[in-house]
Amino acid sequence: MAPKAHRSPSTLPELRQLILVLLLFVAPVASNAGHDYGDALRKSILFFEGQRSGKIQADQRVKWRRDSAMKDGADHGVDLTGGYYDAGDNVKFGFPMAFTTTLLSWSVIDFGKNMGPELNNAVNAVKWATDYLLKVTAIPDTVFVQVGDAFSDHNCWERPEDMDTLRTAYKVDRAHPGSDVAGETAAALAAASIVFRSRDPAYSSLLLDRAVTVFEFADTYRGAYSSSLRKAVCPFYCDFDGYQDELLWGAAWLHKASRKREYREYIMKNEEILGAGESINEFGWDNKHAGINVLISKEVAMGKADNLLAFKQRADNFICSLLPGISHPQIQYSPGGLLFKVGGSNMQHVTALSFLLLAYSNYISHSNQHVPCGQISASPAQLKQLAKRQVDYILGDNPMKMSYMVGYGARYPLRIHHRASSLPSVGAHPAHIACKAGTRYYLSPDPNPNLLVGAVVGGPNTTDNFPDSRPYFQESEPTTYINAPLVGLLAYFWAH
Repeated sequence: MAPKAHRSPSTLPELRQLILVLLLFVAPVASNAGHDYGDALRKSILFFEGQRSGKIQADQRVKWRRDSAMKDGADHGVDLTGGYYDAGDNVKFGFPMAFTTTLLSWSVIDFGKNMGPELNNAVNAVKWATDYLLKVTAIPDTVFVQVGDAFSDHNCWERPEDMDTLRTAYKVDRAHPGSDVAGETAAALAAASIVFRSRDPAYSSLLLDRAVTVFEFADTYRGAYSSSLRKAVCPFYCDFDGYQDELLWGAAWLHKASRKREYREYIMKNEEILGAGESINEFGWDNKHAGINVLISKEVAMGKADNLLAFKQRADNFICSLLPGISHPQIQYSPGGLLFKVGGSNMQHVTALSFLLLAYSNYISHSNQHVPCGQISASPAQLKQLAKRQVDYILGDNPMKMSYMVGYGARYPLRIHHRASSLPSVGAHPAHIACKAGTRYYLSPDPNPNLLVGAVVGGPNTTDNFPDSRPYFQESEPTTYINAPLVGLLAYFWAH
């Protein structure tokens, strides 16, 4: 038997570096042509108009949508019209809507200068959300966190314009706390206040003042909203990771928006108590840890907050966990190169984690830093390339040669899991379509009659296969929190 080859330790780092570079820069599926990131950006923002609830305005560009849910809040004697439907159903879930608002705002804050003529549309998308968030937080120590009974809604396949399902409004308050959804709402209001700081100072001040009071409520009356409202919010947007991360997330955005020392002191004081170092490679509507570390690291990278160095170290660890070729139990890549995490609607992970890769690469590039990952290091350019690989996969550089954004490219999903898109519009079919009458449209093999341009679906499975079929909702359903971070990514790659 021949002896095993022995590599000298000095060559191992170089070999690992070579493997990493190859994985980052050699795409497994060749692109036929460069992508029109500007077109994709326009469509990714347009998608939000198709998700609007409430009174449709005259300048609405998605013409097949009409007014819907015009009595929301009536059961509590308040006006809760407006906001977004989070996905393909007709419920307004406050937790993912607030996260969507935060990420849309972050996209504008970091990449608005790259959006060109689409910047105004992106700002309008933020405002449609914040106008609603101001309504749900108008009563002190109260946040309305959901409108619509999810079980009633999911029992029907109905246009939002036809809804006759229960529009129950659910709230958290002193007796029924919800620090998670309230903390995220505070973060959203604070982040949006930065968006409007120079555009509309009065509106910006209103958002920031409300963020402060909502955060105080979240911090004073601590508890998870899925404990207070379990029957209403679980299993749909149940808080699986606790409310602690949302308190730190809210404080981080309040510090960024207000520049008040008290929020930095809050973060430092509560860092260990609220578990800042946990779940380092998670970022989404339920878990903010990686986002907290990246957001706070900007100040550390700029030399403004050496006392928060632990956040940058955790951000480095998070980035390392995403790199292909570095083993991590919770991060995989499909054969075609798509980042993959266990659970439904994988594209939410792809866009959110790619956004953090891009944001962090920008933060550390200003100080010429690299990310140390054991015996190798990753440059800002490599992080950008990995993020770009994910965006290009979404837009069509994949084994299916399919764009996962509706309306972009030559081939894209035609049978998305989305009620309004899959049922004939009010303009085409003015008569009411009842709860169960929509089932035949749901089961139909025909393409959706209304193109929800810009919608990015949950995406393919771990083997890069995609069933273009409504019943496969984990693959075929779009969500606002898939698109929100993608807006920033597309803006950057359009400009660069």
